[in-house]
Amino acid sequence: MEAWIIIIVAILFIAWRMIPTKGTKTISTDTLKGMLNDKDRVFVDVRTPTEYKGRNIHQFKNIPLGSDLSKLPKDKEIVVICQSGMRSVQACKKLKKLGYEKVTNVRGGMSSWRG
Repeated sequence: MEAWIIIIVAILFIAWRMIPTKGTKTISTDTLKGMLNDKDRVFVDVRTPTEYKGRNIHQFKNIPLGSDLSKLPKDKEIVVICQSGMRSVQACKKLKKLGYEKVTNVRGGMSSWRG
């Protein structure tokens, strides 16, 4: 019985971490393809430098999760990607707390990217 409680709590915690923050837009990788050359957007990859070097989208700047995101411009939309979408959700939450208004998460991350 105690094991089930731990499993349920773990599932709820993971689900809570994946819920997008209010005001954060979520897009697919197909939608992302159409916006990669937009100069009014800043593209941020929050994976580790090793993950980024292994495979990346060249318009994305590598700023690993946990880094200082406050230096990003507040007048542009910030588009965030990671490997699966979990770290980018965390980064989007952090950006919203820092006062960024235009924040977009790429659903599925690099695992979904077919570019």
